[in-house]
Amino acid sequence: MAKLKPFTMPKWGIEMAEGTIADWMVEENAPFERGTVLTLIETDKITNEVEAEADGRFVRIIAEAGQTYPVGALLAVLSDGGEASAEEIDALIAGFTPSEAGFGPDGDEKSAPPAAAPASSDAKAAAPPVPEGVLISPVALEEAHKLGVDLAGVKGSGRNGKIFVQDVHQAARPEAAPQLVGAYPPTPASSVLSTPVARRLASLNGLDLAQVKGSGHRGKVRRDDVLAVLEQQAPATGAEAAATSASSATPSVSAPGAGAGADIVPMSSMRRTIARRLTQSKQQIPHFYVRRRVRADRLLALRASLEGERPSINDFILKACALALMEVPAVNVQVHGDDIHRFAAADVSVAVATDRGLVTPIVFAADGKTVTEIGAEMKGLAQRARSGKLKPEEFTGGSFSLSNLGSFGVEQFDAIINPPQGAILAVGKARPEPIDDDGAIRIVPVLHLSLSCDHRAIDGADGGRFMAALADLLEQPHLL
Repeated sequence: MAKLKPFTMPKWGIEMAEGTIADWMVEENAPFERGTVLTLIETDKITNEVEAEADGRFVRIIAEAGQTYPVGALLAVLSDGGEASAEEIDALIAGFTPSEAGFGPDGDEKSAPPAAAPASSDAKAAAPPVPEGVLISPVALEEAHKLGVDLAGVKGSGRNGKIFVQDVHQAARPEAAPQLVGAYPPTPASSVLSTPVARRLASLNGLDLAQVKGSGHRGKVRRDDVLAVLEQQAPATGAEAAATSASSATPSVSAPGAGAGADIVPMSSMRRTIARRLTQSKQQIPHFYVRRRVRADRLLALRASLEGERPSINDFILKACALALMEVPAVNVQVHGDDIHRFAAADVSVAVATDRGLVTPIVFAADGKTVTEIGAEMKGLAQRARSGKLKPEEFTGGSFSLSNLGSFGVEQFDAIINPPQGAILAVGKARPEPIDDDGAIRIVPVLHLSLSCDHRAIDGADGGRFMAALADLLEQPHLL
């Protein structure tokens, strides 16, 4: 007899609430050995390989590639390699309880297994027969007879509409209209499977939930589904109305990139997270900017004089940032609500561009490391970031960020603060410019630096002192 166990969505890091099945690397019922990569799971920041802890095989794969599931959700059923009947597999799935409960990242309630309704003597007496062609697990059939549920009206959540025990329990539950108090009006009962937040929004806006296509499990309508329909139904602005009127009077001309000519690509989980966090940053954080020109000829000469594998200019700048943070600790902070967290070490996040979006691995305690050590560590972090193999602890936290676009030819830019950090430094490409060198005019490579600060925690004077300390370190690189 096979030993079965659930294969669930893992949790990597305290902030992870869901993951996307990027791809299944093994097929259903195909045997695999310990250490085999079973699946690729994409989170907000990384794509991780999940390896087999022991020999076995998947007797049933439930989750679909490309779909997103909450932490603890059942993805597949594992076997130790022995044979298992369909009834045994169905029983495990029917009795599975997700390990994670509470609220999802969008505020909707996560589905919890419904409690079995108490069996009455009348219900036990007789249950309608199973309609022809209906697929149902043995456990679900037993529960249906116990609770007296008419299977003709039960919609199965399994493959090909197969009915499981949770479907029977759901059908046995009496429907009750929600009783709400407070500022929101009572939400009318709905036969459409939906979250309380979705029903409330639909009620406030006079929207029929039957017109909304749900994106949740079993077609459950969620908050974002309702908001998407409301946005589509919003009245056109004056410009949009004029454009609509003009288009009805004149032959239509497709704009480049519009209509059928546009290549529509849905945002990845990482891109959605980047969009959400940076929008939140610009909306909620009062940014101010401190800019400074720094001569880079001595730094470039020092690097050129080194033998062997040389650290990059960015490694020198990272080290200089770490030492400047120690000199001006008011910039080495995180902001959490009304609290400011100050740090004894400089944990510097470095922006790394990948095919999936921006990732910020961290060089921890950079103030205590040499430039050579920082260069070797950054090389490994950048490689793992681009291949999606960073560990959560390698990009979670950080007290300061560094973003360098000099390698792309960008000479100057302003960066957006990565919350909850208090500041980020933007670095451009060194370009030849005239400077005053002890009364003489010289043309030397000059870096344009821009420091973005959170004004809730950092004052302008603090930003100025940090930039002064950073400039001294970069213009006298032997101090590094």
